[in-house]
Amino acid sequence: MRENPLVLHVLGARPNFVKAAPVVRALGELGVRQGIIHTGQHYDALMSDVFFADLGLPEPVANLGVGSGTHAKQTAALLVGLEEVVQEQDPDLVVVYGDVNSTLAAILVCAKLGVRTAHVEAGLRSFDRGMPEEVNRVVTDALADVLFATSPEALAYLANEGVPASKVHLVGNPMIDSLYSALPKLDPAPVVERLGLPDRYAVATLHRPANVDTSEAARELVDAVLEVSRRIPIVVPIHPRGKARLAEAGLVDGDSIRVVDPLGYVDFLSLVRGAALVVTDSGGVQEETTVLGVPCLTVRPNTERPITITHGTNRLVTPALLPAAAEKALSDGAATPAGELPVLWDGQAGPRIARVISAWLKGDNLAPASQGKRHE
Repeated sequence: MRENPLVLHVLGARPNFVKAAPVVRALGELGVRQGIIHTGQHYDALMSDVFFADLGLPEPVANLGVGSGTHAKQTAALLVGLEEVVQEQDPDLVVVYGDVNSTLAAILVCAKLGVRTAHVEAGLRSFDRGMPEEVNRVVTDALADVLFATSPEALAYLANEGVPASKVHLVGNPMIDSLYSALPKLDPAPVVERLGLPDRYAVATLHRPANVDTSEAARELVDAVLEVSRRIPIVVPIHPRGKARLAEAGLVDGDSIRVVDPLGYVDFLSLVRGAALVVTDSGGVQEETTVLGVPCLTVRPNTERPITITHGTNRLVTPALLPAAAEKALSDGAATPAGELPVLWDGQAGPRIARVISAWLKGDNLAPASQGKRHE
C-alpha cells in the first residue's frame, strides 16, 4: 500500500449521497486522502447537486453525467466512464454504496482492474430477483473485498452466500447518521407554507419500476393514492423516472393532491417529519420514518429492510390494501417504535466504517484483492 493511499467514493443517486456523507466526514477527520466520483445517474439538480450542499460533501473529482436510460444503456455508459476515471485516479480503495446501477458498474470495473473495493450497506436482501436492485446487491457483495452491514440479518444472508466472515463488519446505518446530523434543521413549517399544505398531510414517494413502468400498474397505484387523498391531503415529490407515467395515470395537482418537483435532503425530511403518514416504495424512506416515528406504508410485496417491519414502524401493502391501511395508520396515530431503535442506529456508523477503512489501508486484517491484476 502506498504511503498516502487514496480512497474514492462512487455516488450516483440520492441514497448514495446520504449514506456517504458520514463516511467521507469521518475519513477526513482521520486524515485519509479521498475523492468523490459523481456518476450523474440522478442528473436533476434537485436529485443530486442540492444533496452535496445539504450534506456538506466536497466537490467531486469527476462528474460522468450519464443521465437516464434503460438499464443496459445506463450501465454501459457507467462502465465506460468509470473505467477511465478509476484508471486516471489510481485509487487504493473504491467505496460503493447501496444498490443502484452506479454501484454495480463500479464494482465490475474495479473487479476487472484489480482495484480493491468496499460496499456500504452490504447484505440487504428482498429475495426478489425481479428487482434490478436485488441483482445489483448480490453481484456487488460477491465481488467486494470489504463489506459493511447495516443490520444483523445481513450477516446471515452474506454467510449463506459464501462471503467469508473476515470480510464483513456490522457497523450500523450511515443513513441514520445523516438524519441525526440534520435533525436540528428539520422544520416542517417553512416547507409546508411554501408548498401551500394544510397542517395535517401525508407524503408519498413512488418510483419503483414495478409500480410505475406499466400503465396498468401505475393506474392501480394512482387510484389507491387518490382514494387515500379523500381522507388526507397528500404531497407527492415526483421522481423523474415515473413522472410522465404517473401523470398519464391521473396523478396531477388537485384539491387534495399536491404534485411537486423533487426536494432537497433537508426540505424532504422536514416534510416527512411533519407528516401524519408516509406512503412509499423507496428503501431509505422506510428507515428514515422509523427514526422520525412517522407511520410508513410501503407499496411493495417485499422489502430488503425487514428490520423496519419487525420494529413496528413500517408495513408492506398492495395498492388494493393501501386505502384501508392508511385509514388504520391515521387512526392509530404516530408510529411507536418497539423499544429502542435498531442495533447500532446510534449516529456513529460513519466513524466505525472510517476506522475499519483506515486500519485496512494500513494493512491491518487486509482482505484479499478482487480477482485480476491491477493495471499500471
